[in-house]
Amino acid sequence: MIGGKFLNLCSKTRTMIIYLKNSEIDREQWDNVVKSSPFVKPYGFSWYLDIVAPGWEALVDDDYDSVFPIPGFSRFGIQYVATPIFLQQLGAFSPDKPQSKAIHEFLDYIPDFYKLIDLCVGQKINDDSYKVTRRANYELDLSKSYETLWNNFSYHCKRNIEASAKNKPELTSEITPKELIGLFLRNKGKEIKGIKTRDYQRLNNLMNFCLENRKGRILGVKTDNNRLIFGIFIVEIQGRKTLLFVVNTPESRTKRTGYYVVNELIKDYSSTKTILDFDGSSIPSVALFMESFGCINVPFYRIYRNRLFWPIRMMK
Repeated sequence: MIGGKFLNLCSKTRTMIIYLKNSEIDREQWDNVVKSSPFVKPYGFSWYLDIVAPGWEALVDDDYDSVFPIPGFSRFGIQYVATPIFLQQLGAFSPDKPQSKAIHEFLDYIPDFYKLIDLCVGQKINDDSYKVTRRANYELDLSKSYETLWNNFSYHCKRNIEASAKNKPELTSEITPKELIGLFLRNKGKEIKGIKTRDYQRLNNLMNFCLENRKGRILGVKTDNNRLIFGIFIVEIQGRKTLLFVVNTPESRTKRTGYYVVNELIKDYSSTKTILDFDGSSIPSVALFMESFGCINVPFYRIYRNRLFWPIRMMK
């Protein structure tokens, strides 16, 4: 132990990895590493983690050459690692080292007191001590012209966009986080298990932070009497726009509003170096919606390891 931290040295690569508690993390250095890493997504930035995974910890390699966030939690005295709601994936962030190599180094040094690890990461791992499950995430490269992108839409996608356009929906950004979350709770929230009040509060905080700091926006469609029927929260970082939270209603589904709104986003950012990240879904109908825009599947992976003593290890 050195100054409240533990130090490990890999003899083959001479890699020094340090475990840091939340208060010990240099957020400026951290965000510089994340920002400079290839294919960066918003989830790894300190501001995102501070809101969605408060108290998160970290592994840092060679004075912030590479980093690995640990969303650690505690329940009944048991410390564990889990992927928070509204945070799709984490993993290794490294500007210079291959991330597939970096993540294997970091996994070796996750503190032993975390007996249960259930984490989604952006890199595929080859480690027999983990159960690995592949998950789908859909992305669309908007660097091509809108005409080219349109030609790659499916037939049904084009028909739905055209049908929705006949309703002449008007996009608005005059929507508050509370209003969008309320729409979700009234329409779908009651059917979804596992999302707690504190999770919605964190989402509300994340939306407010992004709106105030130009890191995101809310778009939606309202009726003539100012009733919200569709809304979407987009997290925006350089080169990527992530559709983090999409809220439909029976009326918006009938009017195909989601097709119209996504098409307008594609129009606005076509021919730019932007990735439209649909954030993935395990629901077949939602996945088909994403694929219909000509997206490609850029998978991520759930890694799971349970080293708890029986019978506690039967808990998930």
